[in-house]
Amino acid sequence: MTEEQKQKDEIITKQCEPILEVENISKRFPGVVALDNVSLKFMPGEIHAVVGENGAGKSTLMKILAGAYIPDSGNILLRGERVSFSHPQQAQDKGITIIYQEFNLLPDRTVAYNIFLGREPSKLGIIDIRKMNKNAEELLREIGVEKMISPTAMVSSLSVAEQQLVEIAKAISFNAKVLIMDEPTAALTYTEVKLLLDLVQKLKAKGMSVIFISHRLVEVFDFAEKITVLKDGQLVGTVNAKDVKPADVVYMMVGRTLDHYFPPLGTPEDFGEVVLKVTNASNNFLKEINFELRKGEVLGIAGLQGSGRTEMAQAVFGVVPFTSGTLELRGKAMIVKNPAMAIKNRIGFVTEDRKSEGILPKQPIRDNMLLTVRSIQFVFAPLFKNGIRKARKLVPVLGKQVDVRTDSYDREVQYLSGGNQQKVVLAKWLASDADIFIFDEPTRGIDVEAKASIHDMIRDLTKKGIAVLMISSELPEIIGMSDRVLVMWDGHIEGELPAKSSEPEIMLMATGGKHVKETQNVLAAGKE
Repeated sequence: MTEEQKQKDEIITKQCEPILEVENISKRFPGVVALDNVSLKFMPGEIHAVVGENGAGKSTLMKILAGAYIPDSGNILLRGERVSFSHPQQAQDKGITIIYQEFNLLPDRTVAYNIFLGREPSKLGIIDIRKMNKNAEELLREIGVEKMISPTAMVSSLSVAEQQLVEIAKAISFNAKVLIMDEPTAALTYTEVKLLLDLVQKLKAKGMSVIFISHRLVEVFDFAEKITVLKDGQLVGTVNAKDVKPADVVYMMVGRTLDHYFPPLGTPEDFGEVVLKVTNASNNFLKEINFELRKGEVLGIAGLQGSGRTEMAQAVFGVVPFTSGTLELRGKAMIVKNPAMAIKNRIGFVTEDRKSEGILPKQPIRDNMLLTVRSIQFVFAPLFKNGIRKARKLVPVLGKQVDVRTDSYDREVQYLSGGNQQKVVLAKWLASDADIFIFDEPTRGIDVEAKASIHDMIRDLTKKGIAVLMISSELPEIIGMSDRVLVMWDGHIEGELPAKSSEPEIMLMATGGKHVKETQNVLAAGKE
């Protein structure tokens, strides 16, 4: 056997052996078993998704692999050798790097500075900025984004997707062999997700093991070759993505099928009179918006990022009002100039960014639930001295209604899971007695079971005659929840589709393909 053949055989052997392995890992916190005897293997040159509900143990496992947590028992093996980490730096030195959902970057520093923070090249004790920029440029070129991101750009000037690419470049600068990504697509547009997918494929081709946590099953199947499911801190199983369907993974996660994932749609008999009518309405971004919303229906709003979905919701709610056209509420024309006017007219808005716009993270659950109540006269008017006490009695009623899972309503909202935080936001608007609800990405970043719970609550609202305007980037959610679908493109409503329309039909409109098709039809007719 030649030396060249021996080297090839060694490479093949290494590719067949796990680069990273956990054996019987357990981790406990006060009152909680976060991981219970979990064993798992990660291969080189493989993309491996880890999924499960909130509290399943995903993040705990990743933090153990990255050296942020120390396991109570069990072993970690790196290339077959037992290792132990008591600090993230130790894991990083061994080639294991994690990119958290909240990036670890300094916004007021350059890309190059962030990549080499604490490891800056120096000359005579002074940082060699030219060399640092050159090294950063080489790393950016290695991942194919040197034309998109400059080493001298300030991180604060970058988009979320670009910041994520900087984190990946930083990981490569540590000579990472294992890259762990926590919810990498949560805040990305469709185009940015595609860019990330292409980059991850390049990393895989170089032999890197990529592990990622995600709640978005569509992207799990786009990205991953292997899928591991955790539930209640235990390993349910690992499957090859090509051998299963999303419904199979959902069943592994929650014990029920996708057939029961969405509640039944409404029927025409369930819908009442028009409560919201927008006619020829425009502003600096939106163009000629026309639609009607009826009592008891869910009107889904689909479209790509930047199509104008959120802007339309904000216009209805008075955040960035319409500047022309008409808006009628319950048959009466009016101008909604600001959110206060919208709330006064019984419109609720569950925003897509619940952490900065929907909740006060460091305030108790009860105070968050009463945020809209506190704007109602009976709380503050001198004639209602018992207003606060009356409002506080609402809290357990609201908590039960939306099924917030907590041991105390005095607990700070920041310590709740994403799903429970969203339920608190919903409770806040229920307390306002709104009869028109706007939901912008109602289930973003929450687990499968919490999503199903939110879906049930939305449908329960419609059964009480409440009208719902629902924006979502997840087409299965749009199709599964909407009684009608409006599709937006380039700041206007491209068209309306009936319930249970297909993903290709929605995407044709969402990408402006409708115009392409119409043009092709005209050209074809001209040739006849």
